[in-house]
Amino acid sequence: MKYLAWLLKAAIFFTLFAFALNNQQDATVHFFFGTEWRAPLVLVVLAAFAAGLAIGALGMVPRWWKQRVAAQRQLPAPAAAPAPAAPPSAHGL
Repeated sequence: MKYLAWLLKAAIFFTLFAFALNNQQDATVHFFFGTEWRAPLVLVVLAAFAAGLAIGALGMVPRWWKQRVAAQRQLPAPAAAPAPAAPPSAHGL
């Protein structure tokens, strides 16, 4: 099963690598006010993917924070640690 998982990962990697090699033509992304960005198509796709990941993670931050605060409220107060026991004395032997 372990080898099958590695084979699947290798197949996905080589598929994406072939995609990147086949899409090296320049693409132009037009922004507002006449600005534009010219880059290879694979970089444009990668940038769009990374931006989507960042926006998705930022959208989840408030919920993560709320759940973290709620979890900290439910934790019991730490109990006082018992006093350490005195080491046995050598005089008793």
